[in-house]
Amino acid sequence: MAFIRRRRLERELYSKERFSLLLLNLEEYYFEQHTANHIINRDCKDERKFRGSLKICSKSIIFEPDDSIQPIIKIPLRDCISIKAPEDNEANNPFTRNTSGGISVVCNQVFLIKERNVIAPYKTVRGRTEHLFQLDVAGKVGDVVQTLHQLYRASCLDRMGDQAAMITAILQSRLARTSFDKNRFQSISETLHMECKAEMVTPLVTNPGHVCVSDANLYFQPLNGYPKPVVQITLQNVRRIYKRRHGLMPLGLEVFCTENDLCSDIYLKFYNCQDRDEVYRLIAKYIENHIAEHTAESYVLQWQRGLISNYQYLLHLNNLADRSCNDLSQYPVFPWVIADYSSSVLDLTKPETFRDLSKPVGALNKERLDRLVTRYQEMPEPKFMYGSHYSSPGYVLFYLVRVAPEYMLCLQNGKFDHADRMFNSIAETWKNCLDGATDFKELIPEFYENDSSFLVNSLKLDLGKRQGGKTVEDVELPPWASGPDDFLQKSQEALESPYVSEHLHEWIDIIFGYKQKGSEAVAAHNVFHPLTYEGGVDLNSIMDPNEKVALLTQILEFGQTPKQLFTTPHPQRKIQKLKSLSRTSSHSISIAESPVSPNEESFEDLTEESITLAWNNIAKLKLDTQFKIHKEAITGIAVTCNGSSVFTTSQDSTLKMFSKDSKTIQRSVSFSNMALSSCLILPGDTTVISSSWDNHIYFYSIAFGRQQDVLLGHDDAVSKICWRDGRLFSASWDSTVKVWHCVPGETLSNKKHHFELLAQLEHDVSVNTMDLNAANTILASGTKEGTISIWDVTTATVLHQLPHHSGTVFHAAFSPDSRHLLSTGEDCCFKVIDVQTGMLVSSVTTEEPQRCFKWDGNTILSGSQSGELLVWDLLGGKVTERIKGHTGAVMSMWMNEQCNSVITGGEDKQIMFWKLQY
Repeated sequence: MAFIRRRRLERELYSKERFSLLLLNLEEYYFEQHTANHIINRDCKDERKFRGSLKICSKSIIFEPDDSIQPIIKIPLRDCISIKAPEDNEANNPFTRNTSGGISVVCNQVFLIKERNVIAPYKTVRGRTEHLFQLDVAGKVGDVVQTLHQLYRASCLDRMGDQAAMITAILQSRLARTSFDKNRFQSISETLHMECKAEMVTPLVTNPGHVCVSDANLYFQPLNGYPKPVVQITLQNVRRIYKRRHGLMPLGLEVFCTENDLCSDIYLKFYNCQDRDEVYRLIAKYIENHIAEHTAESYVLQWQRGLISNYQYLLHLNNLADRSCNDLSQYPVFPWVIADYSSSVLDLTKPETFRDLSKPVGALNKERLDRLVTRYQEMPEPKFMYGSHYSSPGYVLFYLVRVAPEYMLCLQNGKFDHADRMFNSIAETWKNCLDGATDFKELIPEFYENDSSFLVNSLKLDLGKRQGGKTVEDVELPPWASGPDDFLQKSQEALESPYVSEHLHEWIDIIFGYKQKGSEAVAAHNVFHPLTYEGGVDLNSIMDPNEKVALLTQILEFGQTPKQLFTTPHPQRKIQKLKSLSRTSSHSISIAESPVSPNEESFEDLTEESITLAWNNIAKLKLDTQFKIHKEAITGIAVTCNGSSVFTTSQDSTLKMFSKDSKTIQRSVSFSNMALSSCLILPGDTTVISSSWDNHIYFYSIAFGRQQDVLLGHDDAVSKICWRDGRLFSASWDSTVKVWHCVPGETLSNKKHHFELLAQLEHDVSVNTMDLNAANTILASGTKEGTISIWDVTTATVLHQLPHHSGTVFHAAFSPDSRHLLSTGEDCCFKVIDVQTGMLVSSVTTEEPQRCFKWDGNTILSGSQSGELLVWDLLGGKVTERIKGHTGAVMSMWMNEQCNSVITGGEDKQIMFWKLQY
């Protein structure tokens, strides 16, 4: 649990200090500290002196005694009556002898905090009191008093915007008078690249200072030297950086030195976008492969294929949507998934055990929803259905109060919430989320992690008594949980269960996806206050500082909707068979999850195992033989069922039949003087079909060795042909794909084929490639301008038109399960599309164009522009093997059904025979 781990680390590092920035008010700054004595009852017999540290803050004076028995004293500047250093010539001056360097503060209200070092609600002492602080360095008294007078005047301004403006001016003046201390560099040889002003962000507080980027490190030096003089991060250790929206403005930058941790190493808020973007650019150079940020699409395919869990995927989406542990108004949001908190046994096989993930929390109770919809319809613009959000600082700390009590006290002005409104029971909280008039909160990641301390009052906090007299202690768990750890374990199992896996995409649509905004949000009853959405308000356009502060305060308290990551329906995750997961999942799958009995393996299972074995070893592909059989580039390869004869087409206009056994060319046919683009063999191995740049499709009889028929099917070059179930599919540069019903002619007579045009799929530009899914119901086409179109063949309608490539699409092919489509083009990119939704789920950049490929849904064998064969780990987005091949581009590729034999044709006019050698 990242948040709790961070708190524990802070306690270990600064265990001797009771002071923390959480003792400040929201939006308050800590400026400086001075070693001093606090003198009580001066000039009296019981005068006492406590040594400690005097903290000067933008809205308060804080004194932290060295003696932990004594309380920390916090004096709000707005409650001060006078702040002065008494004159030396005063007759009754208590400073003249023993108290030089003193500052007198008279106030009418004081807060006492952490008395006896116990975390508890602040004690308030009202009435006129005087506090005398004797600084160790008497010469600083004048400057301190002058600063306090400035801050006092700011605190007395009537309007919050005016207060903020004056404090900001004081802060900027202090920052302008200081700079980063270069003596803090780790090495004298370091070169400074950039220095600017910024604030380090932690939950509920920010700390101003100076950022410095050298050629080796990122530094942050707090203006006040707290909690340490400098924070240093080695650039070579950085793994991820993200630009963040902070306070509705694009000013944040979060830096991680880990791959998967939820909490970052530093979160910085800059004063302008230019500084933020420049620091981002400088750090990004040091990240491996220069990838500074992942995209949502880079995780979708990994999640669908089972490489990452539901929990990991939600963490990635939260990260990409600006959710951060350092910003409680944008804390990571996780769903309620369990709806049963009353049974003695949790049955994860029953759908009724789970919450309906297709609806927001506010829409789960129909009666409550009806009332909210009625109010929404009667409401003037801007309309919203819910008066509170599903994630806010108050809700986060509602769950975490037992491990982060100081944060709750900071947020609620030194008080805990009423005992009856605390996080007392899982079942009660869920019931209130279903029935409460204003309670629509979701969960936080901690419910699906391994640290259950947030459910236990291990700090022995006094959280009050409920109406029935019961003291608030540990969170009450459902009957099916034997304890806190068991509750988290079962929650994790529920999150990763088949039911949630198959429905989680519906919740993602609501929180991060296309149902987050607009008409889809209205239809899904998912409309919150406009201010909570990114772009809901332009703070730069608001000139009134008071209005701006009011908006920021409202957002901080109300919470923010995540950045929208998807604008189309999110793909579903299918639960796959054990064997299909064996190569892609790092998690073990129980035998019970496999529909095949351990003792009963069908022929199909053995075939699938052999194919899986082949793809696992595809990098062991070795060149067997090679032959130069054409005068120009080879464009198509087809092989007879027995593997003895190989047919090839070429830009030299010939169709050749090559005998693998005798290693000789047995036939060479020329249909016209123009290039042939592809070929295939009809079932039965009696006829070869070739497509030509002369707009024709040629049928060649193998048995009779002659042209059997010709189809003038297009008005421009035919680029690709496919044959399925008696139907011929032809793609052309005339911007169409045509579907033909073919009745073959009788080979012993002069009867010609009969062709009937069944459908014509119109495109805007030339079609360069196409493929059909296994069921022959979906066709994908790729054009010369980079558009991928997915068609329903049964209705001849386009399902998706996706401009995913820039330039010609060279090749496209469905995965074996037909759920995904892989394409490659001259833009040096592999793109993976979810066929059902049309969403781009993965994008891999290549060094050079990949002209053709075969893939099994996870691994790609591609032929490159330079002639190499490359083996790609698609989920990892990297090349795992390079195999030397042709001396020119690999133009075509054939693979047998067992996936252990490959033939490639190249620009170098050669065909190469490849075999797997285990």
